[in-house]
Amino acid sequence: MVCNKWDKIHIKNLEVFGRHGVLPEEKRLGQKFQINATLYLSTRGAGLKDDLIKTIHYGEVSRFMADFMVEHTFQLIEAAAEQMARAVLLQFPAMEQIRLEIAKPWAPIGLPLEAVSVEIKRGWHQAFIAIGSNLGDCHRLIGQGIEALRQLKDCKEVQVSEIIMTKPYGVTDQPDFLNGMAVLRTLLPPLELLDELQRIEQEAGRERLIRWGPRTLDLDLIFYDDAVIHTERLQVPHPDMQNRDFVLKPLAELAPYFFHPVLHKTAKEMLENLVDKNRNGC
Repeated sequence: MVCNKWDKIHIKNLEVFGRHGVLPEEKRLGQKFQINATLYLSTRGAGLKDDLIKTIHYGEVSRFMADFMVEHTFQLIEAAAEQMARAVLLQFPAMEQIRLEIAKPWAPIGLPLEAVSVEIKRGWHQAFIAIGSNLGDCHRLIGQGIEALRQLKDCKEVQVSEIIMTKPYGVTDQPDFLNGMAVLRTLLPPLELLDELQRIEQEAGRERLIRWGPRTLDLDLIFYDDAVIHTERLQVPHPDMQNRDFVLKPLAELAPYFFHPVLHKTAKEMLENLVDKNRNGC
């Protein structure tokens, strides 16, 4: 997600009261905090129609943040910022991203200073997740997996492709698969999303015994925005997706013009290339 494509609403120096801090007296007596927030969204509709409903009411956002600081208690302003950003993004669906700063004037460190602050940026991301199953009641397991994705508090707008039957890939001496693709919007960073996907797999009885072997439920993170990630646990875009028709067919159904950030091809182009390659026996 590229934040500079969005319009911005700024909330500056909102003074709120809270009982946050490591010291007991900070929680008992409370103190003043200052909040600065930049809200990223499209204001085009509101600008054209002069209609408050088509934008985000900055008064409501300010009140929500002030109430949040009163109703919760944290030791660290890092925690206050993280939890507040998440709560604001979930509460105001038109908001794509928030840049949030929480300042603590006169922080009790025994030295003269104006304030200490923490600033973070959080927002919604688009993730494509390949779904597969070839053990047990595959239709039921895939349905349970999709429902589990929809129940994730930090995900929304889950869309699912047609579920298709495909031949196994890699290890061919196993039952045929049911495969599909889900696309969703999430607040979770990639590794935290991966943790949730693996948790859902485990709840479906997934065992990782043989590479490319049979499985009750497989949830593979294919794309995360246009990010390129190479870690021991996660590679995004999925490194072999361009050779897998059971990934490309449902992907092209959902997002034919989604652009691969490394191969510089759309989903539709990758599928057409793979069909030509298979037809020519390459």
